[in-house]
Amino acid sequence: FPGVWRHGDWVTELDGGQFIIHGRSDSTINRGGIRMGSADITQAVDRVDGVAASMVIGAELSGGDYYMPLFVVPTPGQALDQAMKEAITTAIRTQVSPRYVPDEIIEAPAVPKTRTGKLMEVPIKKLFQGAGPDTLNRGTAEDPTVLDWYAAQAEGFRKGR
Repeated sequence: FPGVWRHGDWVTELDGGQFIIHGRSDSTINRGGIRMGSADITQAVDRVDGVAASMVIGAELSGGDYYMPLFVVPTPGQALDQAMKEAITTAIRTQVSPRYVPDEIIEAPAVPKTRTGKLMEVPIKKLFQGAGPDTLNRGTAEDPTVLDWYAAQAEGFRKGR
């Protein structure tokens, strides 16, 4: 919307001028036609012992493929080992749904956030869908160097497909 600030929520304006906010439209995981908010998944993951932070994306790929990686930042002194991966998978299966067990669990140095603290899920999703790193708005990032790590991961993924 040129000249208009856009937040990204779906809203309905009522006759009296009130608004109903229906929810975010930009960070939804759509696995097999069933939609789930990414926060529902990361909330379960972030409660796993040894997890400092996490981020999940759902990338729609060419040919109808779908890739859902989960990025995990371990607490200092921890590593993302097989035991932690199993604990994460169990947490997702039992607290969310087996449908949302990720395709891959990847140790990350940090999760990319805006300077206001919002996860940068959509820009990272676009990288995995084929957008170049030049599409990233580094000025909004809390730590722009973290974006380089995700851009490299996306490039490696696309080359490996």
